[in-house]
Amino acid sequence: MGKGRNPRRVADNEAMARTRMLRTSPQKLNLVAAMIRGKKVEKAMSELAFSKRRIAIDVRKCLQAAVANAENNHSLDVDELVVAEAYVGKNLVMKRGRPRARGRFGRIKKPFSELTIKVRQVEEQA
Repeated sequence: MGKGRNPRRVADNEAMARTRMLRTSPQKLNLVAAMIRGKKVEKAMSELAFSKRRIAIDVRKCLQAAVANAENNHSLDVDELVVAEAYVGKNLVMKRGRPRARGRFGRIKKPFSELTIKVRQVEEQA
């Protein structure tokens, strides 16, 4: 007797990938995630490849992982995938400091974020 299979967290025509501990603030990461929401995977990949933002590299890796999960684990067609959801969450915040004038202490916060991308297979209308 073993444990039963876990139910899927996403629908049958979806796949997801999550990246944790991304070293940027959630606000900055959300700007890049908003850039790809609702777009076809090919278009989203090319936009991330040519984006000037540093975190776009990590977002692209997460999107590639979601596409690989869709193809290998769920047998979905890569050409029909659309970025259904891309949402951002907070993670830990490292607190650092810097000495300031008159014995004071300047607090420096170094936030981390996490990113979840869901891709969905949508049949193209002819």
